[in-house]
Amino acid sequence: MRFRGKSIRRKIVALLLVPLVSLTAIWAFATVITGREAMQLLDASDIIDKAGQPAEDAVHAVQKERRQTLILLADPRQSDALPVLHSLQRRTDQAIDKLRAADSDGDVHGKMNDDSEEQLDNILKAADGLDSLRRKVEDDGISATQAYEYYNKLVDLCYTFRSSLHAVPDTDLDKQGRALVAMIRAREALSREDALYVSALTARKMTLADLQAMSDLIAERTLLYEINLPILPDSEQKVFADYRRTNAAPAALRVAEGKILSSMDPATAIKSLDQEHWEAAAQPVLNDYDRLGEEATDRLQKRIDPVASSVMLKAGIAGILGLIALIVSILVSFRIGRSLVRDLSRLRRDAQEVASVRLPSVMRRLGAGEQIDVETEAPRLDYGPDEMGQVGQALNTLQRAAVEAAVKQAELRQGVSDVFVNLARRSQVLLHRQLTLLDTMERRTEDTDELADLFRLDHMTTRMRRHAEGLVILSGAAPPGSGASRSS
Repeated sequence: MRFRGKSIRRKIVALLLVPLVSLTAIWAFATVITGREAMQLLDASDIIDKAGQPAEDAVHAVQKERRQTLILLADPRQSDALPVLHSLQRRTDQAIDKLRAADSDGDVHGKMNDDSEEQLDNILKAADGLDSLRRKVEDDGISATQAYEYYNKLVDLCYTFRSSLHAVPDTDLDKQGRALVAMIRAREALSREDALYVSALTARKMTLADLQAMSDLIAERTLLYEINLPILPDSEQKVFADYRRTNAAPAALRVAEGKILSSMDPATAIKSLDQEHWEAAAQPVLNDYDRLGEEATDRLQKRIDPVASSVMLKAGIAGILGLIALIVSILVSFRIGRSLVRDLSRLRRDAQEVASVRLPSVMRRLGAGEQIDVETEAPRLDYGPDEMGQVGQALNTLQRAAVEAAVKQAELRQGVSDVFVNLARRSQVLLHRQLTLLDTMERRTEDTDELADLFRLDHMTTRMRRHAEGLVILSGAAPPGSGASRSS
């Protein structure tokens, strides 16, 4: 950026404008970032209600449909298996439709992050394949393992989507939200375990792969609790820990699972429990997990709201303080800039007055022979002690030095002139005496030759007196009255 030829006012404005623009940009950036963080926290609770809860409802519906599908594939001859499956499929469709509605809701969709939008799209794409899967199930064109894995994939997508909804700026709340989803996901491990064992009981046979899968699911459920429970707040840890320690349902489930896995023999495992005893052990825990998850989610939302309000308050305070600081900076910069311009303008005005008015006037008056008072023509000006004042003092000193030099030069010229005038007047006196003497001699002499010489000498003396008068005039003095010259 070039400012050559620009006024000092523009240069000062440009100099002050750069930090002000930078400060404004930083203030605006900080305000936007903080405000966006607060809005994300406020939106998180709303998104969990409008998108997270429908996703959880879809998980429950898919879990029930998966269980009934495996029962149908295990024994297609059951008369009530298909009607029950159709009823559960309609519930699944209703739950998926709620997710589609959330995806179509511009307000909800606008509050999601890019990851959440992508995960929701993946859920809906997977849900589009349910009709094809269901036809294959009814036509016995798919194995139980394939159907089981398809439903598992759909549920996994739902939980991945739910985890992405808890991506909030607050690190602790983000970790707690993801840990809570993992805790809720432990219910899915039990649901898969339930579907595998019930389908095995229905088919009256169990493979070693099914038994190993149940063992892995039990280990996965335990691992999910052990990893994620410490991440939750102490109050939440106490709720889940008390349930596992004091409630009879988890203990009964552990006993049932112990019987099934006691020998890791499929034939023994299928005979360990009948469907009634298994459901009596598994269903209460499934229901309790569901209840605990919903209650923990509600408490998480209640923890988010105060944090969001606090962040919003801090954002407001920071924005106001930043605005005040910006205004103060503008005012201070304006005053400083105006002060600089005023001081520089004064210096320019004083310098121009000295160069254009005072010094030329002093020189004219000195040339006219006037007496000059230095204190009057170049008074001592009062400037501040800062750098600008020092420049002003230097200019004032320079002005006084110039006037004093001019006065001294004039005095020197006047002294020289007086010397010349004095010499000229002395010469005039001598010449006047010489003329008087010549006149007397001319009157006394009678010799013609001598008289001619005296006349020539008189003429030369008269010319010398006129030259002396010219010297007096050139020295600046008034010419005195002269006597009549005598010349032949």
